[in-house]
Amino acid sequence: MSKHIPQKVLIVGGGTAGWMTANLMLAAWADQGVQVSLVESPDVGIIGVGEGSTPVLKRFFTMAGIPEREWMPACNATYKAGIRFIGWSSRPGYESYFHPFFSTFDEHPIRTFLSDADRHRCNQASGVHPDPYFLTSQLANDKLSPRPGLGQLKDQIDYGYHFDSGLLGEFLRKQAVKKGLRYIRDHVEVVERGRDGAISQITTRASGALSADLYVDCTGFSGLLIKEALGERLISFKNNLFNDSAMAVQTPMDTNAPIAPETRSEALSAGWVWNIPLFNRYGNGYVYSSDFISRDAAETEFRAHLGLLEADVAVRHLSMPVGRIENHWKHNCVAIGLSQGFIEPLEATALMTVQLSIENIISFLSRAPDINQSLRETYNANVNNVIEGIRDYIVAHFMMNSRSDTDYWRSCRNDSQPSEALDSLLRAWHSSDDFQAELVRQGARQSYTPASWYCLLAGYGRLPGGPSDAVASSAASGTLGFQVLKQQHGDSLVDHRAQLKALHSLPS
Repeated sequence: MSKHIPQKVLIVGGGTAGWMTANLMLAAWADQGVQVSLVESPDVGIIGVGEGSTPVLKRFFTMAGIPEREWMPACNATYKAGIRFIGWSSRPGYESYFHPFFSTFDEHPIRTFLSDADRHRCNQASGVHPDPYFLTSQLANDKLSPRPGLGQLKDQIDYGYHFDSGLLGEFLRKQAVKKGLRYIRDHVEVVERGRDGAISQITTRASGALSADLYVDCTGFSGLLIKEALGERLISFKNNLFNDSAMAVQTPMDTNAPIAPETRSEALSAGWVWNIPLFNRYGNGYVYSSDFISRDAAETEFRAHLGLLEADVAVRHLSMPVGRIENHWKHNCVAIGLSQGFIEPLEATALMTVQLSIENIISFLSRAPDINQSLRETYNANVNNVIEGIRDYIVAHFMMNSRSDTDYWRSCRNDSQPSEALDSLLRAWHSSDDFQAELVRQGARQSYTPASWYCLLAGYGRLPGGPSDAVASSAASGTLGFQVLKQQHGDSLVDHRAQLKALHSLPS
């Protein structure tokens, strides 16, 4: 065992963040004799509404040794090819666009798309709506799975997942216990610190004192260890992310109808609604700003949008403190999940941040020649770069909207205070500057690929050449490529629902 791998790890708090941490640390360190424990209060519920992911989550299940045939049916999971944004732009031809997950087949279309968009930015007419260029947007349109069957396409298309977050947490808990986790259901009453400022032990109501070499704070927004005990404070993002509230409700689906492998994010008067298809139901939510609409008015608007005005269905309300802490690894404690910060769920990045934070702390502790403050500062800077890169991308969504029907959307466009990095990117986009060069210059803090940035900015029609030629002949090459792909590999492209039904029938 490396001298810096902790011999005893104590995770405080369950939820998806806690169980992901337990599974990855057990996968990395269990064979080296590390004892991983998790203490979870029996009275604290989970947020339980984050039901989408980015493709990064595939790596988590691979590292944890959990195949899709085991966890997906247990969590009513579906595949996700990307996110469709609806109603954020009022420009003709740009009323919606699809943010795709990419594939090896997109190599040439990406180059074409970036070149077309750059020509349009310089006032040379070119068709630049992103949807026709990319494979996964066509798969979503046709309700085909981004997870191909056997054949040449296998493992060449990136995809994420939709899932029941409550069921996923329970599944991962059972997996961790099976792999040797010491699971304690108890209340944490006191967090004690030593003279050096580090956590010395926690005291629980029934199990007494518990100590470890490394403490992991997965206690949610409260941050019982990192905030309350170690004094970290939230750095608010309220000056550029206005949404601070959400509500969620589940609705039924026709279990024989096709399932589009996409999250839908549709603009309403003071925020946006998500629609996520699981195998057995839909998950829906309204993310909004309480500065622009009251809770009751927001619920009425949400219910009207879903056709639930007269339905006796309870809607769950949530508050969202949006921001991050400065030091995610402090002394002998690392914060994972909502305890380290939260960015609104527009791009479904919460679990990606959780996963990257876990992977990084495991890597740092497994490989570092020495554990010191400089190492912690490097880790914290890495995590903050990820969070701020995600924040900038999400802020760009709101700043690029072209709606003028409510004060909310006008304020998102005109009153947001972007970071210096985002301001530089947007200035480069709206000028004749080399936008790709600016992305490269900012590379270390960019959480999204150049293609994703081009999809966002072109997808809302924010181009100096105007929106009149939204889909031109150059874009048709992507659609043509998809048709050729269907002809050559039709046996690998399968109906999404049919594939999920087959997955559910497999023995676990």
